[in-house]
Amino acid sequence: MAAPLAERDAAHDAAALPLPRGPLSAAIVNALARSPRPDCLLPADASRADPYGDDLQLALQVCYELHYRGFSGVDPDWEWNPDLLRTRGALEREFLGALRADTPGGADVEGALEELLTEPADDGAGLTGRLAADGTWPEVREYLVHRSIYHLKEADPHAWAIPRLRGQAKAALVAVEFDEFGGGHGERMHSKLYADLLAGAGLSPAYLGYLEHVPAHAFAPVNMMSMFGLHRALRGALVGHFAAAEITTAPSAQRMVRTLRRHGADEACVRFFSEHVEADAVHEQVMRHEVIGDLLGREPELAADVVFGIQATELLEGRLADFVLGWWRRGESSLRQPLD
Repeated sequence: MAAPLAERDAAHDAAALPLPRGPLSAAIVNALARSPRPDCLLPADASRADPYGDDLQLALQVCYELHYRGFSGVDPDWEWNPDLLRTRGALEREFLGALRADTPGGADVEGALEELLTEPADDGAGLTGRLAADGTWPEVREYLVHRSIYHLKEADPHAWAIPRLRGQAKAALVAVEFDEFGGGHGERMHSKLYADLLAGAGLSPAYLGYLEHVPAHAFAPVNMMSMFGLHRALRGALVGHFAAAEITTAPSAQRMVRTLRRHGADEACVRFFSEHVEADAVHEQVMRHEVIGDLLGREPELAADVVFGIQATELLEGRLADFVLGWWRRGESSLRQPLD
């Protein structure tokens, strides 16, 4: 049965262009508010910008969103505008260069995967550990807002890996994605479950509904996924990221289930995380043995890229956790704007 018209319209609503956070994002946002022209020149010098900062990360977020749902009132022809792509390339070089400089590197895939399975000795470590130990309900809601940028498009960037893989690696990744997209049932897609979670927590389920609220630290992991997905040369890094996400999700999801039950949260909130406890325990094995194993059996030279994807994921997740926990330790909100 087709979804009601109001539900269909809400599902396809595009977000409004965000407010700029510096000269790079201002140039891009201001350009997108107009029609694309063949001679539309945009500044491509991003060398002085903080590669992890608000200006560059928001600029990348806006550029990449044109490959997803776009923005309200923005001409779809901007997606492949050569000048915008040139500017995006300059932003990507800064971001990718920083990620490579800030990760140890190497080609030991098994070692990198094993490190992901080592749980911290301190049960209260990390964001979900802190929330499980003594997190308040306002902190839980802040966490859900930070993760909304990722989870409302959760499986989409990984789908770009499908045409870039072959054989068992392709088939196994599609099997994992099939689960992420709800096994053929729209109401069970993980992105839909997260929208239900937000509504259950009294938050807006709108796609990119909290774009103005979150800092660069919440954009960076999603921008990394988009960058890896849009570049065939980074397909190994995308697979490494996907594996890291699947391996680390189940333990953190278990902590969130305990946290939400302690607060008496709506069952829709619990459902999203309980689904990940079950699904990602299986996905971990599929990603390790059938996707990565087959990929490296065919293209062993991609081992260093897979390791890079794993390490870059851990780097950016750690930066987000440190940022949020720093504000919480001071008794302050980690968001740019209040929720209520």
